[in-house]
Amino acid sequence: VNPETGYIDYDKLQENARLFHPKLIIAGTTCYSRNLNYARLKQIANENGAYLMGDMAHIGGLVAAGVVPSPFEDCDIVTTTTHKSLRGCRGGLIFYRKGIRSVDTKGKQTLYNLEFLINQAVFPGLQGGPHNNAIAGVAVALKQAMTPEFKAYQLQVLANCKALSSALINLGYKIVTGGSDNHLILLDLRNKGTDGGRAEKVLQACAISCNKNTCLGAKSALLPNGLRFGSPALTSRGLMEEDFKKVAHFIHRGIELTLEVQGSLDPKATLMEFIQALAQGVKFQQRVAEIRAEVEAFTGQSLGPWWLQTEADMQEILANVDHIKFDLEFAVEQQLGAQPLPFPGMDSKCGGANRY
Repeated sequence: VNPETGYIDYDKLQENARLFHPKLIIAGTTCYSRNLNYARLKQIANENGAYLMGDMAHIGGLVAAGVVPSPFEDCDIVTTTTHKSLRGCRGGLIFYRKGIRSVDTKGKQTLYNLEFLINQAVFPGLQGGPHNNAIAGVAVALKQAMTPEFKAYQLQVLANCKALSSALINLGYKIVTGGSDNHLILLDLRNKGTDGGRAEKVLQACAISCNKNTCLGAKSALLPNGLRFGSPALTSRGLMEEDFKKVAHFIHRGIELTLEVQGSLDPKATLMEFIQALAQGVKFQQRVAEIRAEVEAFTGQSLGPWWLQTEADMQEILANVDHIKFDLEFAVEQQLGAQPLPFPGMDSKCGGANRY
């Protein structure tokens, strides 16, 4: 990663690959807010005879909607969870290539040999047995991912994330890479004089969910120097760009409170001492209660899923809950059937592990 820009340094990656000759290159991130250059990664993998595995766990829903680059066109193996941006139940999927992998100068073909190895590794190697209820849940999620409404939702996820990023930058915060191409941002708190561990505790007390996260140059994973925020959950609740600007101000107030608590302590105070000061300080607890009440009032205005625009929509669904019947075999058959999975770039030479 370039320490100045926060972007992946593909030239340095290529240099390191030539030095170490890896057998596998993994293209996957958990707190990188920019799109990956899969074509460049494939070029580097081919130079070293390595497999390229794309882990799209965090961006699976964005890939399914076709709003970010797909790893399927360049990767030999693609893995994903199903419960993050794909918005399904907890689970995972593995895809692998089949057919010809390479042809040498004499015309000799080398075939992919991934199907047997992956299936054996999953079961009986790592998994005790399939959970049919989860498989049906994944089927429902994949069916939803094929709809125009899902693409519209993912486009709003991107727009909301950009709005959050811009609002925080305007409030004086540093966003790693300077913005976002996907659903998340990484906030570097070093210029504010605090860290992600302390800020996370305050924000969670204020009913704001976030994750402490290391930025490049962090000295400790226990007290990392950043916070990670994502837009999918609040987008599912119906929030739009203007709403995310308000969210940015809630975050700002939480971090300001973090600095106040920190300023009341010795500069060498531990995280435990910080937590105790936050919990025991009457003034601090009053501030937490004020912010939390405003956050809960703000989120309470949302009616729920983004496609429910009126209270009547919600009442109609609640009125019909008792009449919903779910049949496992029918759900799997009707939701997936013989339709291709909704991932751009996946062709007929790409298989999928039938267990996860």
